[in-house]
Amino acid sequence: MVFSTLLACHVLAGLTATVCGAAAMLVRKRPRRHPFLGRAYGLALVVVVVTALGMGVLHWPHVNHLLVVAGVAAASAAVGYTARRVRWKGWLPWHISGMALSYIAMLTGFYVDNGPRLPLWNLLPPVAFWFLPAAIGAPLLARALARHRTRPRQLSG
Repeated sequence: MVFSTLLACHVLAGLTATVCGAAAMLVRKRPRRHPFLGRAYGLALVVVVVTALGMGVLHWPHVNHLLVVAGVAAASAAVGYTARRVRWKGWLPWHISGMALSYIAMLTGFYVDNGPRLPLWNLLPPVAFWFLPAAIGAPLLARALARHRTRPRQLSG
């Protein structure tokens, strides 16, 4: 019963984080929408990580590799969030990288755990589940960093 409840919360939070994270990446970086979606992503990711920890304790050691992925997602998001909140010198690349890496880690955890049961994905070798999210996400992250390095600063809130 406890595991089922954690799993239901985990799936709902994962879907919320996936949608809000993608939306935050795609909207204009202005006050209101981007910060709202970013906070929603961050809160949903916290629920994903907390429920992953709970499920990990219940199914230890079979899912300990997923706990490492959850830790990477949480740490990356914390760096991205802190960079924006504190606004240390050169904060924008840290914010973009931290949030993007947390999203990539979250998707990696999903595919490692669920890829073998997904149509078409189940045809891939298991190692692909570990590397495909990063192989797709890294060039997109590099593009975002390059775009924001050459464009004048427009974020204000």
